[in-house]
Amino acid sequence: MKSGKSTVSANGKNKSKSRPISRPSDRLNPKTVNPFDNKVRHRTQFSAAYVNGAIPCRLVHGSVKHTLQWMTPPEDLPYDPLMITMMEGLREVVHPYNFIVKNGLRDMLTADKASTKTVPLLPQLIPPLRLAMQEQDITTFESCIETLNLLSDTVGSELNAFLKSLLPQLSKRLLVKDQNNSISYTLQRLEQNGGKAALSAIKAKIPTYVSQGKVFVTYLALEDVYSYKFNTNPESIDHTAKKAL
Repeated sequence: MKSGKSTVSANGKNKSKSRPISRPSDRLNPKTVNPFDNKVRHRTQFSAAYVNGAIPCRLVHGSVKHTLQWMTPPEDLPYDPLMITMMEGLREVVHPYNFIVKNGLRDMLTADKASTKTVPLLPQLIPPLRLAMQEQDITTFESCIETLNLLSDTVGSELNAFLKSLLPQLSKRLLVKDQNNSISYTLQRLEQNGGKAALSAIKAKIPTYVSQGKVFVTYLALEDVYSYKFNTNPESIDHTAKKAL
C-alpha cells in the first residue's frame, strides 16, 4: 500500500508527500487532548481550571469504561463556583474534558442537598447551558439535554423562570430526526417537574407540544424500576413501553 504521492520539483527531483494512514481503530477512539500540554489552547474556563488542579476530581481509566473519582464527595463541596465552571465546560468537545464535565455535573446534581446548593446558582448556570445548547456538535447537545433533565429533577419548578431562554434551543432541533425523541422526553420532564407554569411556557414557545400528563408520570416510575432492578440507563428503555401505558 502506498502511503503518499510522488511529485516532480522544478529541478527534476522527485518529492514525496506523505499522507497519514488512517487505522480502523481510529474510529473507536474519541478526540483526545493532553491536558498538561502547554501549547493547548483552552476552549473554556473548565479546561484551564482542570489543568491547574482547581477541579477536585480525576479520570480513572478502566479496561471496560472510565469512571470519575472525587477527591471530596460532591455533597461536601461548595457548588459556587465549581458547578458554574462545570456548566461552562459543556462546550468542551475533546476527551477527557467532555467526559469529566458530563459525569461531574451528573454527580453534583444527584448528590445529597444538591437542590439547596443549586437553586441559588440558577441565574449563573443558565447562560452557559444555553450557550452550550447552541453548539452544532451532536454529542455536546446530547450532554446538554441530559444535564437539563437532571437540573430539572433537582430544582423542580425553580427552573420555570428560565425556560424562556432554553426552550428556543429545543424548538430549533425538535424536527431533527435523530434528536426529536430526546427533546420530546425533555419537554415532558420539564412539564412534570415544573407543573402548569412550565406547560404554559412550553406551549408558548412550542405550540405543537402535547402534554402527556399522568401517562408520563407512570413512565417515569417505570424508568426508576428499570434503573434500580436492572441497572439500566433510562434512555435505553424501549420507548414503545411508554405508548403501551
